[in-house]
Amino acid sequence: MLRKTISAIVASATLALSAQSAQALDELTVAYFLEWPMPALASKVDGTYDAELGMPVKWRSFETGTAMSAAMASGDVQIALSQGLPPFVVAASSGLPLQVVDVAVSYSDNDNCVVGNALGVDKSNTSELEGKRVAVPLGTAAHYGFLRQMNHFGVDISTLNVVDMPPPDGAIALAQGAVDFACGYGGGLTRMKESGKVLLTGAEKEELGILVFDVTSTTKEFAQEHPEVLAKFLAVTAAANDRWNSGVGNAGMLEVVAKESGMDLEAAQAAVATMKFPSREEQLTGKWFGGGIQTFMKGVADVFVEAGSIDGALDSYMDSANPVPLIAAQ
Repeated sequence: MLRKTISAIVASATLALSAQSAQALDELTVAYFLEWPMPALASKVDGTYDAELGMPVKWRSFETGTAMSAAMASGDVQIALSQGLPPFVVAASSGLPLQVVDVAVSYSDNDNCVVGNALGVDKSNTSELEGKRVAVPLGTAAHYGFLRQMNHFGVDISTLNVVDMPPPDGAIALAQGAVDFACGYGGGLTRMKESGKVLLTGAEKEELGILVFDVTSTTKEFAQEHPEVLAKFLAVTAAANDRWNSGVGNAGMLEVVAKESGMDLEAAQAAVATMKFPSREEQLTGKWFGGGIQTFMKGVADVFVEAGSIDGALDSYMDSANPVPLIAAQ
């Protein structure tokens, strides 16, 4: 299913992106997730993006990063805010001309797999997961984490019945007993935990090298044709993150962000407590744009290839990360 989706995207990407580049830009469309409380949403609400970019900025919600890739390929969306790195890697590996231009958020504790309480499985008896039914949003960060965790525990993925479901649907399926375990992020993960328990904590995953972070992405053509617009967009996003990281006015900011992301205040507070928003300065170090992102992309792609989720990986992902717009945003 994942291969068919990506193949369809690639088939239409060239014409769509050429048409997008030829058009004069009088408005911007940005992809984002609901139930994902980003500080940037406060700047969406107060009109800062519109004012700083000098044009209307439209926001379109998505359930998966894979769908964001398709929207950028078709020209319906110019920028994806907080796209999971794995879906970006899947698209880039299949030939889509996309680029990472910002690290949106790091969240090892806000992306995980949850085993239903009725199954009675924890990290001491994970072999009992073999043959079971699992809900996974294919091509996403949760999919990558699922593959890495199953590999760590020695669970034969070929024995599993993997069902492609966005996290909200996976949470419902887990609660109803339609699946034995489910993987997801955000509000969907929060609801999954009402029906089961995680196998590994965020800290335990990081010790295994299972990093979880989202990126801001765009097409190479958009970055080349509209560098000033992109730099301004990243500058507004960075300012919102800096404001949040400073701790000044967080209560009022969280209230706005929670409402805009479609969450109640308590759920938003629990979610954002697991999220880290790297500064521009931190992003330009070796951990991120200085080589870390590119190396990690290659690792993600190789895991997907080994699992049979994609046909092949690029030899290098150096061209898939572009720090120039972030540098300009400073």
